[in-house]
Amino acid sequence: MGLFSGQFANVVEWEEFRDDMIFWKWCNKEIKKGSKLIIRPGQDAIFLFNGKIEGIFKDEGEYDIESQIIPFLSTLKGFKFGFNSGMRAEVLFVNTKEFQVKWGTKNAINIPAPNMPGGLPIRANGTFNFKVNDYVTLIDKVAGVKQQYLVEDVKERITSVLDQLLMKWISSQGKDMFNLMANSFDIGNGIKTDLDMQVGGNGLAITDFTIMSFNYPENVQNMINKNAEQSMIGDMNRYQQVAMADGMANGHGSSAASDMAGMMMGMQMANQMMQNMNQNAAPAQNSPTGAKPKFCPNCGQPTGDTNFCGNCGQKLV
Repeated sequence: MGLFSGQFANVVEWEEFRDDMIFWKWCNKEIKKGSKLIIRPGQDAIFLFNGKIEGIFKDEGEYDIESQIIPFLSTLKGFKFGFNSGMRAEVLFVNTKEFQVKWGTKNAINIPAPNMPGGLPIRANGTFNFKVNDYVTLIDKVAGVKQQYLVEDVKERITSVLDQLLMKWISSQGKDMFNLMANSFDIGNGIKTDLDMQVGGNGLAITDFTIMSFNYPENVQNMINKNAEQSMIGDMNRYQQVAMADGMANGHGSSAASDMAGMMMGMQMANQMMQNMNQNAAPAQNSPTGAKPKFCPNCGQPTGDTNFCGNCGQKLV
């Protein structure tokens, strides 16, 4: 008994587990009598014999291979361990979590745009999520020739086609090239569908694709920002006021220029107040009782006791 439990005992487990590893293959060893299988949280263990799946075990824990695993294997149910020989099999450990990967365009993508013969150069970035969803395909296409499979391997494959997919789905929108974020959800869904087809042949599935931002050349971005500011303000006079206020707040220009800008803004505000007061006074001028207004409807000065404005001569009653 000591011979089997000591010298020949093996532990079958994921010895080199890493968070960025999609699968790892335990192989080139004989499984001996008394061996244990250890499955940790977030792992599935797939027993392979002659390259074919014999059994898939998903519940975490520690198992005796002879009594708890072999009885469930497809063609090895009656396998008996010999005195000095074991079972030649492979165990593929699969990471079952959903992986999230950051992506970004390596170079600017020239998107066809009106009045731009060379296209509009755009960069983008975001994230995509994927997970293993088909063990048979994964083993047939990848695990059969690889000892391990990393997230970086999947990222390289996806980024190699991402520029073309971005160009395809941005161009298909046929909408405002200067406000792509408004259509980022639709663009992302289209790319997700195409990427899912790309990696599906390896037993993987794209579960999410998100565009965080589109980045334009600096001069184009400045034009977009200025256009947005004007659209939000909607009035060039108010835009000039805001521009002057920004200049004073950021310390641009001389002190004299800042003082002059402040005076101009003060005068504009005063004129606006006078117009408001004139509007309030107008009904009183036209009232049927003929009452004299408190402020001149022409210049806004207090009227006093006279029937004519002492400032501009306007008749008050």
